[in-house]
Amino acid sequence: MHLLIPAAGSGRRMGSQRNKLLLTLLSKPLLSWTLAAAEASQHISWIGIMGQPDDFPDFKAILSDLSLVKPVELIQGGATRQESVYNGLQALPPNADRVLIHDGARCLATAELFDRSAEALLTCPGLIVAVPVKDTIKVVDERRIVRDTPERSNLWAAQTPQGFEVKLLKQCHEEGRQKGWEVTDDAALFEKCGLPVQIVEGEETNLKVTTPVDLALAEFILRQRTEQSK
Repeated sequence: MHLLIPAAGSGRRMGSQRNKLLLTLLSKPLLSWTLAAAEASQHISWIGIMGQPDDFPDFKAILSDLSLVKPVELIQGGATRQESVYNGLQALPPNADRVLIHDGARCLATAELFDRSAEALLTCPGLIVAVPVKDTIKVVDERRIVRDTPERSNLWAAQTPQGFEVKLLKQCHEEGRQKGWEVTDDAALFEKCGLPVQIVEGEETNLKVTTPVDLALAEFILRQRTEQSK
């Protein structure tokens, strides 16, 4: 199974001037935790990291410290996540049939989650990891007036990894470029092309580190895991 990690973003919402994946969590860069889980996965055999060239020296230093056995390729990212994934798809090895795409900022994903996703992807053309929504969700208008309260049992919060047949996802990205679609994840491209996307239940701890509060929560979760493993 091939894995692409979009890692070309900035740290503006984190209050940082550098790529947030280079910020440290328990003395290790966020990207290190993601790569360690990918290395421990039984199914992932190749890793591509889409980033900006200015960050490549730092990425290479992280890879050197981790001494990964699995091959890793650094790929130039784009101005948006969508562009970065497009570039990553073009850089996949010719034999790549299915691919998992995982946001580097979700640094708490476990090897088990990667493996469950990889196994499920062998039986469907596309999937997303998600968890059931616990809160009541309100749909509001531009004046912040509530217009609807959707049935909570039908709502799931999307996470990553997301997984797809490479040929189909490439076709969706090409159609998106031709029609000017702007989406926030690859599942949305699949949906726009009328292709089915299956849900794989995710992990409550698989949070996306975007703000300083998220970073503090991630540190708490990792410390808890460390205590439980003793």
